[in-house]
Amino acid sequence: QVPLVESGGGLVQAGGSLRLSCAASGRTFSNYAMGWFRQAPGKEREFVAAITYRGGSTDYADSVKGRFTISRDNAKNTVYLQMNSLKPEDTAVYYCAARVGSYSYTPSLYTHWGQGTQVTVSS
Repeated sequence: QVPLVESGGGLVQAGGSLRLSCAASGRTFSNYAMGWFRQAPGKEREFVAAITYRGGSTDYADSVKGRFTISRDNAKNTVYLQMNSLKPEDTAVYYCAARVGSYSYTPSLYTHWGQGTQVTVSS
């Protein structure tokens, strides 16, 4: 099991940028696919972005394509979500998640989660 610690959330104006970080401990971080999910008030948790354990392949929800970039630095045991051109509808609690093997779009298939960090985008 890999502990995940998130940071970087906050309040930003529409059109602005924010970078979320998720730090994991232990050597096994390099063996995990990583994903970012978000959950807005009154809505279910939804897929945002994912990256393979090698960092060579990424995937994004249609709603964030072209605006968000997921990356990882295994030497630092950290995965990032760079969020640009933020919109009010991006407002949500953002969660970092990890699972052994391939990434998934389904939250229930991830075995390890961060605590969540609030992102609020004002119009």
